[in-house]
Order: sequence, then C-alpha cells, then structure tokens
Amino acid sequence: MRYETVIGLEVHIELLTETKIFCSCPTEFGGEPNTHVCPVCLGLPGTLPTLNKKAVELSVRAGLAAGCEITPISRFDRKNYFYPDLPKAYQISQLYLPLCRNGSVTLDSGKIIRIKEMHMEEDAGKLMHSPDDNHTLIDCNRCGVPLLEIVSEPDMRSAEEAVEYLEKLRELMRFAGVSDCRMQEGSLRADINLSVRPEGQTELGTRTEMKNLNSFRAAERAIKSESARQISLIENGENIIQETRRWDENKDATYAMRSKENAQDYRYFPEPDIPPIELTDEYLDGVRAAQPELAEEKRARYQAEYGLPEYDAGQITAQ
Repeated sequence: MRYETVIGLEVHIELLTETKIFCSCPTEFGGEPNTHVCPVCLGLPGTLPTLNKKAVELSVRAGLAAGCEITPISRFDRKNYFYPDLPKAYQISQLYLPLCRNGSVTLDSGKIIRIKEMHMEEDAGKLMHSPDDNHTLIDCNRCGVPLLEIVSEPDMRSAEEAVEYLEKLRELMRFAGVSDCRMQEGSLRADINLSVRPEGQTELGTRTEMKNLNSFRAAERAIKSESARQISLIENGENIIQETRRWDENKDATYAMRSKENAQDYRYFPEPDIPPIELTDEYLDGVRAAQPELAEEKRARYQAEYGLPEYDAGQITAQ
C-alpha cells in the first residue's frame, strides 16, 4: 500500500522589538541566565502587563505581507499550563480573536499553502535538562519576548514542500522587517503536525506534533523519520497515539514527550488585564503605506527595469 504524508506547520517567529511584549526588559539574544527579567515577565503577584505597540505593528505588517485579513478588534487570552518555562503558569496568547487570518504562501510549483491564522503571544523561558535527567535548569531571559505564531492548514505533502514553505516564510518575514529569523538563535522555530494515510483516502489520520525544530535540515529529517515511523506502526497493526514528540538530532529519531493537549486542556479564557486591540482603517492604511518592498516584488522589478535574468535577480535578493 502507498501512503500519503499530511503536514501542517506552526511557526513561531520572534518580532524585532527592542523590549518584551508586556514589559520593558530587553529582547537581545544571550546574556547571563535570568538577567533580562523583571517582576512582570517573571509573573510575580500583583504585576500588570502593558502591551508593546511596536509588536502589534510588526504583526500587522507580517499579516499584510502574507495577504491576511486583519482582525479590526482582536484580544488576548490566557493559556493555562503547568510547565515551569513560564513561572506564572499561563501564557498570554490569542485563541478566539487572532490578529490575522486567511493568508497564504505560494511555492515555486505554484501550489498554495494556506495560512489559517497569525496570532500574537509571549515566548516561554528555556529549559536545560541535565544529561542524567536528575535536574532541569530554567533561564527566564526569553520569557515575554514577543512572538508571532503562524499556523498553516495541513496542505503540505512532503518534507521538501514543508522546507520550501519555511524558506518562503522566512524570506517574507525578513523582507517585511518583521523578524531576523535567525534559526540558530531560536527566533524562528517550527512545530510540525504530521499524520499519514493511505493514498486516495480523504480522512485525516491521527497526528503527532514535533516541537521546536530550528533548522531546515532538522525539519526535513524529522518529517521523513516520523512519517516512516507512523507507516511502520500502521503496517504492523498498531495504533498511532496523538502525542507531542521531540526530535533527537543525534539518534535521527523522534521520541514521546507527553500526550497531545487540546484547547480544552489549556482552559483558555479572555485575558482580564489587557483591553482588546482596536485597529482603525487609518492605522492599517499607515502600516500599508510604510510596508517595505518584498522579495518577489523586488525580483520582478529588477527583471523589468534592468533586464536581469531570473537567476541573477534571485541571487541579488537572496539576502
């Protein structure tokens, strides 16, 4: 039997702001652990978040670059969970009214990968596990760094398509001035939702999620490995468990982290400390007017104005 792989991506990009999304701590990469922190991003009792205006502008710019509809009134929600990478035990995100919806990215083949939504949220801290698993260290410097999560529809059917989508998305965000997308620093990370099904079947199979892939090579290898693992389970008459898995670069394999949560597990409710974001037509027109020239537009202009071959135009706009 031949199988088809179905892939959807949740891509997190760190926005190019100087300060965090709800406080004035710096967003710069590095620094001694737990030095870029304050009572707000540490979630100490009695603190109140204040929304970073620049983070909203960059998120709108990202949505416009991907052809999204901008939600005129959006709001934040609390996503409750018990992991220690956010000390306050919840993440401020957007579930019910995300900022941007219904965009797309077009691959070189002409295939359109639909973007379901882009929503704003705060990043979590970094957990460093000891080799013997006896203890875990927590660095909260990244807590509260502004993120834009870009959620695709399950439109990709191969590792190659997924990597091309990531490359196109990185180019789009860089040229829009939204993020530096330095994967080696974690400012672009991808969660991969993957299932397999017999060719010709329309019903989706049971999916797994692989967390925090931060290189194109790792994403490609993880997709191929997880696809092969699921096919092997099906052919051996075993069930695929919906779960979150982590990619082990050294073993070239995924392993289970935890059962996959659904929205109800996070007990979402509207964030009471942040009022809704109301974007006027005048504000959106201003962001559109200031939008930088994107890579595809630049390549087309170079070819039209200077008669450059497609290859040369592509080389000049590679960065």
